[in-house]
Amino acid sequence: MYNRCNRWQVITRLHLVLSATIFWFFCFYIVATGLTASAAEMPEIQQRGYLNVAVKDNLCPLGFKDANGNLQGLEIDLAKRLAVDLVGKAEAVKFQPVANRDRLSVVLDKKVDFAIARVTATESRSRIVSFSVPYYLDSTVLITKDNSVQQLSDLAKQKIAVLNNSSTIAKVQYYLPNAELVGVNSYQEAREKIENNAAAAFGADASILSGWVQQYPQYRLLSTKLSTEPLSVVMPKGLQYDEFRRNVNKAIARYLEEGWLQQRSQYWGLP
Repeated sequence: MYNRCNRWQVITRLHLVLSATIFWFFCFYIVATGLTASAAEMPEIQQRGYLNVAVKDNLCPLGFKDANGNLQGLEIDLAKRLAVDLVGKAEAVKFQPVANRDRLSVVLDKKVDFAIARVTATESRSRIVSFSVPYYLDSTVLITKDNSVQQLSDLAKQKIAVLNNSSTIAKVQYYLPNAELVGVNSYQEAREKIENNAAAAFGADASILSGWVQQYPQYRLLSTKLSTEPLSVVMPKGLQYDEFRRNVNKAIARYLEEGWLQQRSQYWGLP
């Protein structure tokens, strides 16, 4: 639904139909050894009766504040649904908005029980934290408002904006080696390039660009995905948190099987 986001905040440096193969791969893959984190164990969480969850508050449509200042989005819905399963009621969540740089450290430093803050599960990160079953498969896509651009090949020799020093650069170069890449420092600058005809498209993460489309409906996402990246809940390592991790994974797996996560993704306009 493309009218759910009431505002769009400039985001810099941000770097569903799930494929069964990818889904099960990450279910078994994202288990690694590493530093032990500190966070509340399952009995403590159930005894106190609420969850401490790190989220984004400026990232429409995953986690953002509506016109009344209330947190909304797919990741907020997921946190509330997990609260029902883990402690018995959706309202039993204390949200802590975090900056990108703090998404892992707040779990490691015992400031939250877990983080649902648009974190991509990677091998390097799995050395210090544990990741849940992916709740959404994000992807790198291209956005444009040029009606003559209908598919990826239409951009073969055109100018494409990309965030400076982002992983998107290599992906666009691989699929469109003859395109001219135009470096930008923010999403706002990328939109200005397109509006001024200094770029025909902009490459970035679909979860973020879907919020752009909701704010500016004259833009649209091309259907071709240049990558697939699992977004997962960040949880602490250590045997003492095994029950907690199992409960979270079991719950998310059920949400996927029942179609609830796909329905909420579609509700928030995620591709």
